[in-house]
This record gives sequence, structure tokens and C-alpha cells, in this order.
Amino acid sequence: MRGMTLHPRVILLLTLPPLLWAGNAVVGRLMVGQVPPLTLNFLRWLLTLLVLLPLAWRALMPLSRLRERWPYLLAIGVLGVGAYNSLQYLALVTSTPINVTLVASSLPVWTLLIGALCYGVRPSRRELAGGALGLAGVALVVGRGSWQTLSTVRFVPGDLFILLAVLGWAVYTWLLARPPAHMQGDRRPPWDWADILLIQTLFGLVGSALFFGGEQLAGAHPIRWSWGVAAALLYVSLGASVLAYRSYGLAVAQAGPALASLFTNLAPLMAALLSAAVLDETPQAYHAAAFVLIVGGIAISSRKASSA
Repeated sequence: MRGMTLHPRVILLLTLPPLLWAGNAVVGRLMVGQVPPLTLNFLRWLLTLLVLLPLAWRALMPLSRLRERWPYLLAIGVLGVGAYNSLQYLALVTSTPINVTLVASSLPVWTLLIGALCYGVRPSRRELAGGALGLAGVALVVGRGSWQTLSTVRFVPGDLFILLAVLGWAVYTWLLARPPAHMQGDRRPPWDWADILLIQTLFGLVGSALFFGGEQLAGAHPIRWSWGVAAALLYVSLGASVLAYRSYGLAVAQAGPALASLFTNLAPLMAALLSAAVLDETPQAYHAAAFVLIVGGIAISSRKASSA
């Protein structure tokens, strides 16, 4: 909106989600060796479900609403809650919060790709140019700052896991943008933010439970319980899930989706600062260069051509 004044409350709402999601990446790194990654994701969303139930349990009634829509709800739940966060925590076992959030911030690039391949939505030249810059930023992160090594790059598992997570989230984004008829217009149930998050969490736990069970059968180490682990679980469920989701929804409503999306790309910068403070993982020059490339690409892609 032209001439819009950003009041302190709006700035807070815009800043909270990327800060909380950057903190989630740092916490996921801290939990390596203390909580298995797929177990961490399952416990995160189980606690989130328990928090949301008193707020939104009526969204589960009548059950016929869920039965009619269960394939779609299962898809967005597994992709948005189960798969993405499981892969993110797996990525943090071998990669750093800075790398993970940088690669994740390339989401608009992969969204364009999925839109072109699966939905026949042709990107504009501006979007292609922005996408190329974003891919260059991802390549810089994967190559650890050396363009020469890209031809012989050695992927750590975390790089591949977060790339898979982002691809899945791009599909999830298109499922939200192009919902089936029973989720449009008058047929869409009157669900608010808490209702939708509860339902996605409920269906997402189906996938999370399967991942959790597979991890346990594979011989995952037991949780090393401590006050730090308990605090981490509270943070990822209350902070990075409920509070971040609610803040982002309010930010979109008050500042618009374009500005809210732009602010989410502060997550890598915030992850770098938090990593330096908490993990002693000092950001490198290539992290700053990748950040500039990715954010620049997103800015170019989202900028509308000026009218004559």
C-alpha cells in the first residue's frame, strides 16, 4: 500500500515470524545428540496440537467436514507439518542454521518451478531473472563460497534434506493457492487461523508419527531429558509454531502479503546472528553474498513492471 506507515506494532508482527523461525533452526541444531530429529518434530507438533485443542476443538465438528476433505487436508498437513519440519531437523544434524535458512529462503524460486511444471503458470522474464539470482545464492551456499568447486561439490546430507523440504513446501504453497472446489467460496468451512493450524497439525501428525516410528525402529538414541530439552520443546511448539503462525497471519492482514513475505527473508540474517551468539558458528563472507543474491532475486521477481 503506497504511503503506508509502519507502526511499531506492525513492525513487531513482521519481525517476529522470521526471528522465531531462525530461533527454531538454532534450537534444532542445539538438540542434535539430545533429541533425534524426527522425534523432535513429532513432539513439537504433538505439543502444538495439545495447545490448540482448547482454542479450536469445534473445528473438528462435524466430522463429515473432515471426511469430505481428508485427501486434501492430509496432503497439506503432511507437506506443511510432517515432511517439511522433519526434513529441516534432519538437515540440521549435518548442516548449519545459516545454511538451512539461506537455502529455505530460496522458496520463491522453487515455487515458480513447480508452478511452471505442474500448473502451467509461465513465469515472466522478471521472475526468471529473479529466480536465476536466487539459484545462484543457493549454489553459493552449497559450494561453500567457491564457484570453482561446484563441478565437484560434495553435498552433505543436510543440503539435500533442506532442498527436498523446500520443494515439498513449494508444492504445499500451490495446494493452498489452488484448493479444490470444496475449499472455495461458500463451500469453504468457516475456519479461522487456529482452526486451520489445528487441522493441519492433526493431519500432519499422521506423517510425523510414521517418520517417528521409523526412526525408533532404526535404532535412534533415547531422548536425553533435561530442563534445556524441555525448554526447547516448549519453544518450538509455542514460539515457532503457534505464535509465529499467528503473528504472520496478522502481519499479512495489516501490511499485505508482499511486505510480509519480504520480511521472512530476514530469517537467514537472524539465524546468522543467533548462531554466532549461541553456537559460536561465525558467518562467512559467502553467507552475506548468498543472502544478497537470494533477497535481490526475490525483490526482482516480486516487483511489478512500472506502468508507462
